[in-house]
Amino acid sequence: MHPLAEKVQITLNALGYFGQVQELPTSTRTATEAAQSIGCEVGQIVKSLVFILSRDQTPILLLVSGRNRVDESKVGDLLKDKIRKATAQEVGQITGFPIGGVPPVGHRQPIPTYMDEDLLQFDVVWAAAGTPNSVFPVSPFHLKEFTKAWIIPVK
Repeated sequence: MHPLAEKVQITLNALGYFGQVQELPTSTRTATEAAQSIGCEVGQIVKSLVFILSRDQTPILLLVSGRNRVDESKVGDLLKDKIRKATAQEVGQITGFPIGGVPPVGHRQPIPTYMDEDLLQFDVVWAAAGTPNSVFPVSPFHLKEFTKAWIIPVK
């Protein structure tokens, strides 16, 4: 297993997750690629997106359904701040993972996390596990618990 995927597996196990990180032979870098590789709906793919709050440059993590696009104004209004998407370099520095493989857990630092309410409609969702071809299945309720995420509308 790739060292980054293994790090995610160890983190998940420490959080009480008993599933297995899966490394696929095809890319899971985008939500569409991930859904095709896994054989699930695009909406079941969890996009882990890092944004930066304008007020104090604090990073936040948005866990977003693969079929949704983040309405930055709406999320900013909910958080009473403006947000901007982090650059690839910032994502790597903040999380320790490359874009396309950012997992919802196991980051270099704690990151306030918000979860798309649309993920709750599925029994199982699939999240990145550290690399552009590793994923893990999880119930959205356990994902919320593991990440201590606040549920919000993001679209």
